[in-house]
Amino acid sequence: MVLVTGAGSGIGRATAHLFADEGARVAVTDLDAASADDVAAEVTAAGGDARAWALDVTDAAAVQGVVADVAAWGGGLDVLVNNAGASVGHPIDHDDFEEAWDFGIDLLLTSLTRTIRAALPHLRQAAAGRIVNISSTEGVGGSANIAAYTAAKHGVIGLTRSLAVELGESGITVNAVCPGPIHTGITSAIPEEMKAKFARRTVPVRRYGEPEEIAHGILHLALPASSYITGHALLVDGGMTIKNN
Repeated sequence: MVLVTGAGSGIGRATAHLFADEGARVAVTDLDAASADDVAAEVTAAGGDARAWALDVTDAAAVQGVVADVAAWGGGLDVLVNNAGASVGHPIDHDDFEEAWDFGIDLLLTSLTRTIRAALPHLRQAAAGRIVNISSTEGVGGSANIAAYTAAKHGVIGLTRSLAVELGESGITVNAVCPGPIHTGITSAIPEEMKAKFARRTVPVRRYGEPEEIAHGILHLALPASSYITGHALLVDGGMTIKNN
């Protein structure tokens, strides 16, 4: 039984499809109820087993309620994929910086603690509990004008490492995936020629990645065979972070 947050589009949608293709029952959750419904319907039409829930991960009561409903529907919970997020940021001297900072840290970092805390009793009952948190290459580097996003994604990796140590004795692994430039809704507003130019200059494989390529990294970390991998931040970025120039 797999719960994916932010599964109404992009990486979350691809992850829901991939886990269902592998035979998992999937809880598709998203802030946009219609998008969650659409993805669950797609998975079901393809022969998978999925159900949709509307979920605002910044709402602690909603998180508790949805996780409980998901576990009741699925007969427990084996895998939690913390994917929900958005692009958040302003320059440090912008009038709205503090508002953007508070929102970004809550959405991109604090919300993970909410879902993990709600899921933990169920994950402890699983044969091989798995938590996969979505960070970013911003979690190992930095860019101007998006301090909230960058700080939160660094925090996701720190949270992942701390919980890997804390939860190891429970048999639960905790890992992170750090996507590089990916074709998703967040990057859809960037003109294609600018994406191509950026990829040629900075990504060794010279292209943007696809959501399905991130989903395969998530699946790998959730497999029973990956039981000795924990506290790891898996870069799925076409080699971008290792390129010197």
